[in-house]
Amino acid sequence: MAIGDIIVGIDIGAYKVSLVVGEVNNFNQIEIICNTCKKSSGIQKGKIVNEYALSESISAVIKDAEKEMNMKINSAYITISGKYVTIFQNSVTKTAKDKYSGISSRDVQNAIMQAKDIDIPDGKQLIDIITNDFVLEDGKRVEDPVGAFSSMFTLNAELILADKEYIKVISSIFRKVDIDIDGIVPITLAEKNFILDESDQKDYIMLLDIGAENTDIGVFDGDKFIYTKAIPIGGANITNDIKLVLDISLEEAEKLKRQYGLALKSYMDNDTEVVLNTAKDGNKIVRSSNIVEIIEARIEQIFELVNKDITNEGIKPKINNVILTGQGITNISKSDIVGKITLNIPVKMASNKIAGIIKPCYTTAYALVRYIALRPFAKTVSSSLDINSNENFFQGLLEKVKDFFYS
Repeated sequence: MAIGDIIVGIDIGAYKVSLVVGEVNNFNQIEIICNTCKKSSGIQKGKIVNEYALSESISAVIKDAEKEMNMKINSAYITISGKYVTIFQNSVTKTAKDKYSGISSRDVQNAIMQAKDIDIPDGKQLIDIITNDFVLEDGKRVEDPVGAFSSMFTLNAELILADKEYIKVISSIFRKVDIDIDGIVPITLAEKNFILDESDQKDYIMLLDIGAENTDIGVFDGDKFIYTKAIPIGGANITNDIKLVLDISLEEAEKLKRQYGLALKSYMDNDTEVVLNTAKDGNKIVRSSNIVEIIEARIEQIFELVNKDITNEGIKPKINNVILTGQGITNISKSDIVGKITLNIPVKMASNKIAGIIKPCYTTAYALVRYIALRPFAKTVSSSLDINSNENFFQGLLEKVKDFFYS
């Protein structure tokens, strides 16, 4: 981490746009300076359907943050759904310029530059390079080879490619609100080190972020980012199912989903009567088991679609554990059991203690800021800010220059 760097992270979701501004403090931790969240209707099933509505939501969170901090935000890092992302593995072997002085930072930078030199498929655009690990001449694997006495080394890296058309559209939207994009990070990649317990960090795991209208899939083999995808279904579909089946308002359906949030009917203690207040034919009575059956059916379908996807990709046999997160699933009890039954893989809810103190609305945006702060081989990761000269807290940060190795 670079002490003093201030990072702006924006998470773009189907129902909300959330923003977190964090500073790297003297203890190499992220200190939240500001956070704000606004409703959004510009995205449906992972697709941008209303550029104006999305730009309005982004503009609103930016203005709120600027007012709270008394500064102007000029740039930010943003998330991207796995729907638009492809991961390409690449390895590069380099000879150290001076083997007697050890591997230098320049040697590493040159390797990274060479790693990105691939034929990018039509319709794709490089948005990031992840340095997975380095293999020294003696076969030893290290995360940082700088200073190691080795005449050569091999860099194993993941190149993150994104849909060029989506990048074009989202860049245009951010230009309309006068914000430069510092970097674009897949949702599950941003969340991995924040959401997962330490015991899961080195395992072959699948992280599922079930949001309002999307389920983002991220598969990791330790530090290696193996696969990502998004399925256009989430918690909002459960609410809509309850609305349609019971013929009630969306608001009442959401309330019932939260009140009877259970994913397995077999775990019910009492099957009580429920009065529906917004049924079109007047007050109507159903059993609570009817509501749970609707929830169970849709959650089972989500896991069935995930199962089909990872099976088709041939990666299911390698996955040892599945971790669930996301506002679309965390309040529905026994979802992990449905996942275990459907996937036939151990499934558990994310239990990171730090994540527990962050409001769900800001979890992904905060994870994004934290991910950027931990980036290796970057001299600075600060976003661009125009700061009021009277704010002593931010003195000396005006002229920070972003210097990511992939730029």
